[in-house]
Amino acid sequence: MKTAKYLWEIARGTEQRAMPVLSFPAVQKMQVTVKQLVESSELQAEAMETVAKATPSIAAVSLMDLSVEAQAFGASVRFSDDEVPTVTGQLVSDEEEAKALAVPSVGAGRTGVCVEAIRMAKERIQDRPVLAGVIGPYSLAGRLMDVTEIMYLCYDEPETVHLVLEKAAEFIINYGLAFREAGADGMVMAEPLAGLLSAEMSAEFSCSYVKKIIEALQTEDFAVIYHNCGNSVNNMLPEIFSSGAAAYHFGNAVDMREILDQAPADVLCMGNIDPAGQFASGTPESIREATISLLQACGNEPNFIISSGCDIPPHSKWKNIEAFFGAVEEFNHTRS
Repeated sequence: MKTAKYLWEIARGTEQRAMPVLSFPAVQKMQVTVKQLVESSELQAEAMETVAKATPSIAAVSLMDLSVEAQAFGASVRFSDDEVPTVTGQLVSDEEEAKALAVPSVGAGRTGVCVEAIRMAKERIQDRPVLAGVIGPYSLAGRLMDVTEIMYLCYDEPETVHLVLEKAAEFIINYGLAFREAGADGMVMAEPLAGLLSAEMSAEFSCSYVKKIIEALQTEDFAVIYHNCGNSVNNMLPEIFSSGAAAYHFGNAVDMREILDQAPADVLCMGNIDPAGQFASGTPESIREATISLLQACGNEPNFIISSGCDIPPHSKWKNIEAFFGAVEEFNHTRS
């Protein structure tokens, strides 16, 4: 599938169609725990298939589990029955440890599980693109070096940070190639930690590596969608857009209208209904209102696709998810 072309056709179509980052809430319909889900290829593929059958989402998007790649490098991960896994501790604290850090093979930790899940999902889901989920280079480096410590090291020991970033990018490229070979139509690359950087630092420590990854992976049939839910992305949009992604996905910390006002006409943008405040904690009425409001502001733009602002939490109410899609349909009826 020519994935980027498909997404642009959706955006330029006569109706709005949605692509939320929706996978984890499938645990409710499947009656399994989050821990069981993240450790099983079969369950992950089933979750994507469950969501595809239950919703008109334009793509089947895999889990946004940002602990997978760090665990492959050797980081400790805390698992929970109800919450998305989190990285604990610090694996790299100085230049010596950065030099010693080994780039793992794809298959280490749970990466093999995730690749196999995409292979299985692609066999089962034939009516829309199947997108894998990966972490971005700076966000991975932050989980290896500690998300707070890396901010100081960018100033004090930038060479050390670059050492880790080079290895992070190398692994993400290899991981993305494995997904591509498994049949994925693309991947969503989550780089939220870069949203805390200045524009200049984002260009140096994130965007340059993101661009390298995209150049290595993106083809007509494999689209890379860049995700950043940081609250400072407005200040670094030129740097972000220079990476060459097929599309750019933004979080609810920013005003989507302001993003589109700065986006060139040939840059496809997605976002940004609040996943925690609306999908998880809102009501069908509140999410309907938020969705209609966003579509009234952005829905007539030919380079916009409505989505959640980030990964929708596992405990999000299905009645809210259904209300989101219902509001998209309602908006379409008002335009017809």
